[in-house]
Amino acid sequence: MRVFISSDMEGTAGVADWSQCLAGAGDYEYYRGLLQAEVNAAIEGAASAGANEFLVNDSHSKMINLRPDTLAGNARYLSGRHKPLYMMQGLDASFDAIFFISYHGSMSARSPLSHTYNPRAIAEVTLNGVIVGESGINALVALGYGVPIVLITGDDVTVEEAARVSPGIHGAAVKTAVTRFAANSLHPVKACELIRDQAAAAIRSIAAAAPPAIELPATLRVTFRDASLADMATWIVGVERGPGTTITMTDTDPIALFQRFICVVVLTRDIAE
Repeated sequence: MRVFISSDMEGTAGVADWSQCLAGAGDYEYYRGLLQAEVNAAIEGAASAGANEFLVNDSHSKMINLRPDTLAGNARYLSGRHKPLYMMQGLDASFDAIFFISYHGSMSARSPLSHTYNPRAIAEVTLNGVIVGESGINALVALGYGVPIVLITGDDVTVEEAARVSPGIHGAAVKTAVTRFAANSLHPVKACELIRDQAAAAIRSIAAAAPPAIELPATLRVTFRDASLADMATWIVGVERGPGTTITMTDTDPIALFQRFICVVVLTRDIAE
């Protein structure tokens, strides 16, 4: 049984400030160790339930946060930037399950360090009218390959948000959101125990899992922080200008829709930063 793991970092127990999850800042080295432990806990839990092959796609910041020699389960490690499928690079139809580890909520959610791909540019994203964060947008790729998302870890708001698109997903809420910059976290040992248990449960119930519940053709509506970003996004074929600071894009192919969104993110990042 093959498991694809997309690992972010903001959802790690104890993380509540950017300085904790940006390389070269504050206590990053300490908190990257906590992230590694949570990724390993997910792998260990899945392995205990019968999974035997793992691919970890490092999906945070420059995407070089984990230490490959200490990954559990002899997992393959996909790292580095400018990936065509970004946080979902490496996924294909040969996988049986998807884990989202250390994820965070959408920009408009009360979730620690909430954002939707680029906090400097994007204010909100909806998928078929439902507000989504990275878990919901990334679910488009899961749907395209027909692979169920069976586990998400992070704060309680993030877990609830993921369930809107992936009903039945197992969630390990390792912290409770207080504000965008405060969280009440489990002890790291307890957080890993919870993740391990939920990962095992997710794999044991894989027969009942289904790909994300996204109706096709699907529409993404992006609200930017200013109109110039929305104008620039229309340089991409298939992006339509909406009122105010919004744009929309629709496609019957969920992977094509996802990649169009990623093009928008990359294009608008330069002017926003």
